[in-house]
Amino acid sequence: MTAPSFRLAYVPGVTPTKWVRIWNERLPRVALELIGVPAAEAADRVRAGEADAALLRLPIDRTGLNAIPLYTETTVVVVPKDHLVTAAEEVTAADLADDVVLRPLDDTLEWEQMPGHPFAERPETTAQAVELVAAGVGLLVVPQSLARLHHRKDLTYRPITDAPESRVVLSWPEGENSDLMEQFIGIVRGRTVNSSRERPAEPPRKKTEKKKAEAKKRAAAQPARGKGRGRPKR
Repeated sequence: MTAPSFRLAYVPGVTPTKWVRIWNERLPRVALELIGVPAAEAADRVRAGEADAALLRLPIDRTGLNAIPLYTETTVVVVPKDHLVTAAEEVTAADLADDVVLRPLDDTLEWEQMPGHPFAERPETTAQAVELVAAGVGLLVVPQSLARLHHRKDLTYRPITDAPESRVVLSWPEGENSDLMEQFIGIVRGRTVNSSRERPAEPPRKKTEKKKAEAKKRAAAQPARGKGRGRPKR
């Protein structure tokens, strides 16, 4: 018999460590399989049944998928350490007006108007864009978690106060309400083991009914044992 497992896909920069730890504490006999996937493939992996759920960034094609928000990421600009913007603790999009700003094809930020000047070609991935920043080609605007993931000693980053933010969600197939899926939803939503939404091993109601039935049996047996034991007639 195959041991039960739960397959969780996640995109670069999204760290499920905390939830994995809680899962292992609550369900030690169920393996939580982590699957790192490119951002562009995450939703399709879930739809194809290659993962039970995924941690990913919006926007995505939600066809056939549920999604619940988890948190919002800070947006930063990645720059060489000697760039002018490093003189400030944070910047605005207007501060990048004179710079070339790279936009990789896996970018998930929804801009009404990108800051700066676009590069002639869009890099395929964020990792490639970071290499171009290091080469002095331009700057890169990304969620802070991606800036940390692709950290280099010759680069740094600063928050952009008026940039669109990235939203991380948990997504899973519509109509999928398995016990393991419910368990993971409860974990990411912060439910405790004693939460009313958690399913107890044996509902308290059944225990109460059992006790009531035993009490009735004892009550019914008592008259039978006492019958004929009164005082003898004189």
